Amino acid sequence: MAETFRVVDLFAGCGGLTSGFHRTERYRTVGAVELDLAAATTYAVNFGKDLVRPGSIYEWQPTGEALQADVVVGGPPCQGFSNLGAKRLDDPRNLLWREYVRVLLQIRPKAFLIENVDRFSRSDEFAALLAETEPGGRLDQYQLRWRVVNAADYGAAQVRKRTIVIGTHRDYAPIDIPDGHVAKADWRTVRQALRGLSSFVPDAHQLLPQTSVTTHGPKVPGAFNGLTLHLTRDYQDISQKRFREIPEGGNRFDLPDELKSDCWRRHTTGSGDVMGRLRWDQPSVTIRTEFFKPEKGRYLHPTEHRAITHLEAARLQGFHDDFKWCGSKVQIARQIGNAVPVELAEAMGKHIALGLDARG
Repeated sequence: MAETFRVVDLFAGCGGLTSGFHRTERYRTVGAVELDLAAATTYAVNFGKDLVRPGSIYEWQPTGEALQADVVVGGPPCQGFSNLGAKRLDDPRNLLWREYVRVLLQIRPKAFLIENVDRFSRSDEFAALLAETEPGGRLDQYQLRWRVVNAADYGAAQVRKRTIVIGTHRDYAPIDIPDGHVAKADWRTVRQALRGLSSFVPDAHQLLPQTSVTTHGPKVPGAFNGLTLHLTRDYQDISQKRFREIPEGGNRFDLPDELKSDCWRRHTTGSGDVMGRLRWDQPSVTIRTEFFKPEKGRYLHPTEHRAITHLEAARLQGFHDDFKWCGSKVQIARQIGNAVPVELAEAMGKHIALGLDARG
């Protein structure tokens, strides 16, 4: 029988990495920490409230089984490295990977995984992380492998490029980043991800039920299953008129001048995803935290005159419909957009387990 590895999830969010690792049936979570209460509550109702600590990683100390974890995973907040907006190299969130290192030094796992945006691998902070693995560095007992990967190559119905770093203790052969197992011609599509789900969402279905859950003190809205989150918004007339003018695969460039905003009239190139429709037979674009706003990207349903629903976004991130969500609509959207695609996490978890099976 294959060994089950104990795993700790740092910056756990709603549990995208945990979901993927659990799907391999090779891991058992023994600790997690997440700053955002709504996300921590989502994690708690899905994986167990005693496993997750809601609060800052600065205040978290691994104890009990968490100190014996075989694997540590986590995606330190990446907004400071994001390709969207200003690249704030002095953003304090860029330094949170150092807290990740602090926990590694306490646990000393067999292997660890860091997930971040693609530009992380080109940052000064990443160079500092590499330096920690040099002789005399705090992580000199680990060997690092890293690569920018596309989640679609690992079974996700989404083009999402991320930096994956795997560190392996020198007692083991180094674990490389696995190649994607899905060829581009076979990428999972929006149509496949949304199969069996009604495209039509009544205008009346806009609000979450008035329920709440308590896992760590304050009440949080929820818990809601996927079908509850198949909801739309109350769009203004101008938005509805715009949606009706945009054909399948189209975007803001397909709008007549009278329906374009002033800035769209002035900028006739670039921003091709703004007010864009997803394409049925391609993966989606990267699902971000404001997928419910078509002006933020290619988030219109392929044929319906609305943005994708929270449930559709969750499916494109790889979550099953029975996954439970907690928080307001905006908070849940943030959890979905910030999550690691579950299929990508599963592929990495499976690969790490196989690497640890073959002790070097």
